[in-house]
Amino acid sequence: MADNIILIGFMGVGKGRTARALASQTGRFAVDTDDLLESMVNKKIRNIFANQGEAGFRQLEQKVADWLEYYVRGTIVSTGGGFLKVRNLNRLGRVIYLHSTVEDIYHSICNHPNVKKKIKKRPLLTDLKQAEKLFRERLPLYRKLADIEISVKGKTSLERAEEIASYLRD
Repeated sequence: MADNIILIGFMGVGKGRTARALASQTGRFAVDTDDLLESMVNKKIRNIFANQGEAGFRQLEQKVADWLEYYVRGTIVSTGGGFLKVRNLNRLGRVIYLHSTVEDIYHSICNHPNVKKKIKKRPLLTDLKQAEKLFRERLPLYRKLADIEISVKGKTSLERAEEIASYLRD
Protein backbone atom coordinates (compact mmCIF):
# COMPACT_ATOMS: atom_id res chain seq x y z
CA MET A 1 0.00 0.00 0.00
CA ALA A 2 1.21 3.49 -0.87
CA ASP A 3 1.77 6.08 1.86
CA ASN A 4 -0.91 8.39 0.47
CA ILE A 5 -3.83 9.76 2.46
CA ILE A 6 -7.09 9.18 0.59
CA LEU A 7 -10.08 11.32 1.58
CA ILE A 8 -13.48 9.87 0.69
CA GLY A 9 -16.99 11.05 1.44
CA PHE A 10 -20.20 12.32 -0.07
CA MET A 11 -20.15 15.23 -2.51
CA GLY A 12 -19.75 18.60 -0.90
CA VAL A 13 -18.48 17.29 2.46
CA GLY A 14 -15.26 19.29 2.18
CA LYS A 15 -12.71 16.76 0.98
CA GLY A 16 -10.83 19.29 -1.16
CA ARG A 17 -10.67 21.98 1.53
CA THR A 18 -9.59 19.39 4.09
CA ALA A 19 -6.91 18.06 1.73
CA ARG A 20 -5.48 21.55 1.22
CA ALA A 21 -5.47 22.24 4.97
CA LEU A 22 -3.79 18.89 5.66
CA ALA A 23 -1.21 19.54 2.93
CA SER A 24 -0.40 22.86 4.53
CA GLN A 25 0.14 21.16 7.90
CA THR A 26 2.13 18.19 6.66
CA GLY A 27 4.12 19.60 3.74
CA ARG A 28 2.63 16.98 1.42
CA PHE A 29 1.12 17.73 -1.97
CA ALA A 30 -2.66 17.55 -2.37
CA VAL A 31 -4.34 16.36 -5.56
CA ASP A 32 -7.99 15.95 -6.47
CA THR A 33 -9.19 12.97 -8.50
CA ASP A 34 -11.82 15.03 -10.33
CA ASP A 35 -9.16 17.55 -11.39
CA LEU A 36 -6.86 14.73 -12.52
CA LEU A 37 -9.69 13.15 -14.51
CA GLU A 38 -10.63 16.44 -16.20
CA SER A 39 -6.97 17.04 -17.09
CA MET A 40 -6.61 13.53 -18.46
CA VAL A 41 -9.45 13.93 -21.00
CA ASN A 42 -9.53 17.75 -21.26
CA LYS A 43 -13.27 17.84 -20.48
CA LYS A 44 -15.41 18.97 -17.57
CA ILE A 45 -17.03 16.23 -15.52
CA ARG A 46 -20.55 17.39 -16.42
CA ASN A 47 -19.63 17.00 -20.12
CA ILE A 48 -18.20 13.55 -19.54
CA PHE A 49 -21.45 12.50 -17.84
CA ALA A 50 -23.49 14.05 -20.66
CA ASN A 51 -21.50 12.35 -23.43
CA GLN A 52 -20.36 9.06 -21.85
CA GLY A 53 -22.80 8.57 -18.99
CA GLU A 54 -21.93 7.37 -15.53
CA ALA A 55 -20.39 4.11 -16.81
CA GLY A 56 -17.90 6.02 -18.96
CA PHE A 57 -17.10 8.36 -16.11
CA ARG A 58 -16.48 5.45 -13.71
CA GLN A 59 -14.08 3.87 -16.24
CA LEU A 60 -12.11 7.11 -16.29
CA GLU A 61 -12.09 7.21 -12.47
CA GLN A 62 -10.59 3.71 -12.47
CA LYS A 63 -7.90 4.88 -14.87
CA VAL A 64 -7.08 7.73 -12.45
CA ALA A 65 -7.00 5.26 -9.53
CA ASP A 66 -4.61 2.98 -11.44
CA TRP A 67 -2.33 5.94 -12.20
CA LEU A 68 -2.37 6.99 -8.53
CA GLU A 69 -1.52 3.46 -7.41
CA TYR A 70 1.52 3.19 -9.65
CA TYR A 71 2.91 6.71 -9.68
CA VAL A 72 1.84 8.72 -6.63
CA ARG A 73 3.43 8.51 -3.17
CA GLY A 74 3.30 10.65 -0.05
CA THR A 75 0.33 12.66 -1.32
CA ILE A 76 -3.07 13.68 0.02
CA VAL A 77 -5.77 12.68 -2.44
CA SER A 78 -9.26 14.16 -2.31
CA THR A 79 -11.74 12.09 -4.27
CA GLY A 80 -15.07 12.51 -5.96
CA GLY A 81 -18.08 11.27 -4.02
CA GLY A 82 -18.32 8.05 -6.04
CA PHE A 83 -14.60 7.28 -6.21
CA LEU A 84 -15.21 4.60 -3.58
CA LYS A 85 -16.23 2.33 -6.47
CA VAL A 86 -12.69 1.94 -7.82
CA ARG A 87 -11.28 -1.57 -7.40
CA ASN A 88 -7.97 -0.58 -5.82
CA LEU A 89 -8.98 2.13 -3.33
CA ASN A 90 -7.33 0.50 -0.31
CA ARG A 91 -4.07 0.01 -2.21
CA LEU A 92 -3.82 3.76 -2.83
CA GLY A 93 -3.14 4.64 0.79
CA ARG A 94 -4.79 5.16 4.15
CA VAL A 95 -8.50 5.82 3.55
CA ILE A 96 -10.19 8.50 5.65
CA TYR A 97 -13.95 8.91 5.45
CA LEU A 98 -15.23 12.43 6.07
CA HIS A 99 -18.76 12.02 7.38
CA SER A 100 -21.67 14.45 7.38
CA THR A 101 -25.37 14.29 6.63
CA VAL A 102 -26.83 15.39 3.30
CA GLU A 103 -28.82 18.05 5.15
CA ASP A 104 -25.68 19.48 6.78
CA ILE A 105 -23.78 19.40 3.48
CA TYR A 106 -26.64 21.21 1.73
CA HIS A 107 -26.85 23.88 4.44
CA SER A 108 -23.09 24.37 4.36
CA ILE A 109 -23.14 24.88 0.59
CA CYS A 110 -26.14 27.23 0.77
CA ASN A 111 -24.25 29.38 3.29
CA HIS A 112 -21.16 29.58 1.06
CA PRO A 113 -20.48 32.91 -0.71
CA ASN A 114 -20.30 31.08 -4.08
CA VAL A 115 -23.47 29.06 -3.55
CA LYS A 116 -24.51 29.10 -7.25
CA LYS A 117 -21.12 27.78 -8.37
CA LYS A 118 -21.11 25.14 -5.61
CA ILE A 119 -24.59 23.86 -6.52
CA LYS A 120 -23.81 23.93 -10.26
CA LYS A 121 -20.82 21.71 -9.59
CA ARG A 122 -23.09 19.30 -7.65
CA PRO A 123 -26.41 19.23 -9.53
CA LEU A 124 -27.56 16.16 -7.62
CA LEU A 125 -27.94 18.35 -4.54
CA THR A 126 -30.81 20.18 -6.23
CA ASP A 127 -32.91 17.04 -5.63
CA LEU A 128 -32.39 16.34 -1.94
CA LYS A 129 -34.52 13.17 -1.94
CA GLN A 130 -32.35 11.65 -4.67
CA ALA A 131 -29.18 12.83 -2.91
CA GLU A 132 -30.35 11.31 0.37
CA LYS A 133 -31.10 7.99 -1.38
CA LEU A 134 -27.62 7.91 -2.91
CA PHE A 135 -26.07 8.84 0.44
CA ARG A 136 -27.88 5.94 2.18
CA GLU A 137 -26.64 3.54 -0.50
CA ARG A 138 -23.04 4.71 -0.18
CA LEU A 139 -22.82 5.13 3.61
CA PRO A 140 -22.12 1.44 4.42
CA LEU A 141 -19.48 1.34 1.66
CA TYR A 142 -17.74 4.49 2.88
CA ARG A 143 -17.58 3.02 6.37
CA LYS A 144 -16.44 -0.41 5.18
CA LEU A 145 -13.60 1.02 3.11
CA ALA A 146 -12.38 3.58 5.64
CA ASP A 147 -9.45 3.09 7.96
CA ILE A 148 -10.61 6.17 9.89
CA GLU A 149 -13.93 8.03 10.04
CA ILE A 150 -14.01 11.74 10.87
CA SER A 151 -17.21 13.66 11.54
CA VAL A 152 -17.00 17.08 9.93
CA LYS A 153 -19.99 18.66 11.69
CA GLY A 154 -19.09 21.97 13.25
CA LYS A 155 -15.40 21.68 12.33
CA THR A 156 -13.33 23.93 10.13
CA SER A 157 -11.05 22.48 7.49
CA LEU A 158 -8.11 23.20 9.77
CA GLU A 159 -9.73 21.34 12.68
CA ARG A 160 -10.43 18.35 10.42
CA ALA A 161 -6.84 18.41 9.20
CA GLU A 162 -5.52 18.52 12.76
CA GLU A 163 -7.71 15.55 13.73
CA ILE A 164 -6.50 13.54 10.74
CA ALA A 165 -2.88 14.47 11.46
CA SER A 166 -3.27 13.27 15.06
CA TYR A 167 -4.54 9.89 13.84
CA LEU A 168 -1.63 9.62 11.44
CA ARG A 169 0.91 10.26 14.21
CA ASP A 170 -0.51 7.45 16.39
